[in-house]
Amino acid sequence: MSTAGIIFSNVHDSHISELTQYRSMASVPFACRYRFIDFTLSNFVNSEISDIFIITNNNYMSLMNHVGSGKDWDLARRSGGLKILPPNLYGSNFATDGAVTRLNSLKNVYTAIAKIPDETVVLADCDGICNIDFRPIIEEHLKNDADATLVVQKMYADSEFARNNVIVSSDENGVMTDIISKPTRFEGEAEVCLNLVVMKTEYLLSVISDAISRGYSSLSLDVFSKGIGRSNLRVYRYDGYFAAFSSLEAYYRSSMDILNKKQDYDALFGVKFRPIITKVRNSAPSYFSESSEVKNSMIADGCVIEGKVENSILFRGVKIGKNTTVKNCILMQDTQVGDDAALRCIISDKNVIIRDSVILSGMESHPFFIGKGKII
Repeated sequence: MSTAGIIFSNVHDSHISELTQYRSMASVPFACRYRFIDFTLSNFVNSEISDIFIITNNNYMSLMNHVGSGKDWDLARRSGGLKILPPNLYGSNFATDGAVTRLNSLKNVYTAIAKIPDETVVLADCDGICNIDFRPIIEEHLKNDADATLVVQKMYADSEFARNNVIVSSDENGVMTDIISKPTRFEGEAEVCLNLVVMKTEYLLSVISDAISRGYSSLSLDVFSKGIGRSNLRVYRYDGYFAAFSSLEAYYRSSMDILNKKQDYDALFGVKFRPIITKVRNSAPSYFSESSEVKNSMIADGCVIEGKVENSILFRGVKIGKNTTVKNCILMQDTQVGDDAALRCIISDKNVIIRDSVILSGMESHPFFIGKGKII
């Protein structure tokens, strides 16, 4: 059975507002040379899903520049392939409350979604970092003749994490029995929805149509919660690596885990026959001077390193001056650090300039952030 994919690019922009001021969540840089959306697109392509829609709402210029026609993922095709759906497609605006939710996003592109020829569709957020094969999930979904199958993972959820996620309850057969959206007083072990959902296309279209007529705006509250006992709603229990980001601190922590925990790195980038694909750039190799010293770091192409870099992630085009020390930092594209500087627990956005002899320090629990294009 053929399957289409739908990616939501802006739903969680507020979670890392520092990095989404000038870009969508989908195009947030991660792990030296990737963007969040690279993982979702790669998961679709590796699962033989090639009819893919990206729903945008705002700040999508960076996203369009990155994905282009989709050729890097073999999605530049005459039939199917990659399609970017801008907001208010065909002049429709059914999301009158202005909230960027999955259901509101689907309502505003309903005309395009209604033309999907595939019998099954996978809905995915762009900021769920994992390397997952959707094929066994789709097979179980079809075997159960489910209307919707939510991918969940059992984990410990503290109160802050729970407030930004959906908690699901199910029986021993995987039938959903309850769903709680963003509980304010929950803490403990729970099956957390990973914001990956397999649905019948027919069921999805009926859900969107009903939402337009009734003014619904939330998939979890207005559709799944009310559909328990009425629709065939199931869960699929996933036990592989998964990271989501509810704050800048969570982004920093997961980035450092990729750097320092081999099992996390291998779970993302070491899966056989399931590579994570990104946009190819023909950058020059990085240059390391005789005075440079690099330990346990990820360094992309086009960097110039003349100082000391330890336990850090450097994106393309970063320059580190002489006698400068960079430790436990994430420096994004074209960041320039002068001579005799010292940085610790810093996250810099693109095109940041840090002058000579500057000393900056954050903490691992609260990294110091420097916005795009700033000069310090």
